[in-house]
Amino acid sequence: MTQMTFYPPVEPYESGLLDVGDGAEIYWETCGNPQGKPVVFLHGGPGGGLLPVQRRFFDPDAYRIVLFDQRNCGRSRPHAGDPGVSLAANTTWHLVEDMELLRRRLGIDRWQVFGGSWGTTLALAYARRHPGRVTELVLRGVYLASAADEAWAFTGSGAARLFPAEWAAFRDAIPEAERDDLLAAYHRRLFDPDPAVHVPAARAWAAWELSANTLLPVDPPSLEDRELVGFARIEAHYFTQGCFLEEGELLDVSAIRHIPCVIVNGRYDMKTPPDAAWELHRAWPEAELRIVEDAGHGGAEPGTLHALVTATDAYRREAGAPHDS
Repeated sequence: MTQMTFYPPVEPYESGLLDVGDGAEIYWETCGNPQGKPVVFLHGGPGGGLLPVQRRFFDPDAYRIVLFDQRNCGRSRPHAGDPGVSLAANTTWHLVEDMELLRRRLGIDRWQVFGGSWGTTLALAYARRHPGRVTELVLRGVYLASAADEAWAFTGSGAARLFPAEWAAFRDAIPEAERDDLLAAYHRRLFDPDPAVHVPAARAWAAWELSANTLLPVDPPSLEDRELVGFARIEAHYFTQGCFLEEGELLDVSAIRHIPCVIVNGRYDMKTPPDAAWELHRAWPEAELRIVEDAGHGGAEPGTLHALVTATDAYRREAGAPHDS
């Protein structure tokens, strides 16, 4: 079997800023074939922003590839890392409706929705609210925003047991008297207006978040403090609010079970362990579940990348896209 790899680099043929209300604008771009099958890529985080490599999960001859920076991150404005920026109008449901505004702005009737990590959360929320606008779903590293997920990530009983040194650095950045609720303690510091308080908190937060992304260690991305602060603030904002979802809400798939779906999860994913992907598949047996035996959380790990590109290629062919005519 030939191992699938990324498609070659591709540059946007169109981009812009979309006014989504609440004083916010989101950056968007389109790549590939303007007459191709529409697909929208949902980045992780929340607050992670776009990377050029994320354009490359899709055949650019067959797909019209839409990407956007979610509210307050990446090239969207205002940026959460800047002073005085409120996140009150940044919730899961704001992002869902931002997707609808962007779809209409681009004149797209229906599109494939591809999400990784937090992007799976947003993809499921969007599809459940707008099922008639989704042709297929491709989900990598399923995150259902459950209480168990919070405990796994932010208490000493989960991923901390496999990454003890990294966990100790994250925990010890907070005074011992406040460690009974690390999320709340970090939230206070991240939103403190003093850079001497929020910048070290953001660095510690990001170091923990990026410590367990892949099965084998890789160098973390080099990010400026503004990006780190924005990323950490948005994540803390969401995670202290249960991502604005009810417990188990995303497992009600009755409205979307007719939509073709592929679920991909690394066996050794330390950020989104495969039990969530399994629970989603149990609720949605029509969806195809692919557990990658030699992968962690990263979308670019070879087995995961192979599964994802195989899925987008299959949906390309089923659509009768121009590449196959």
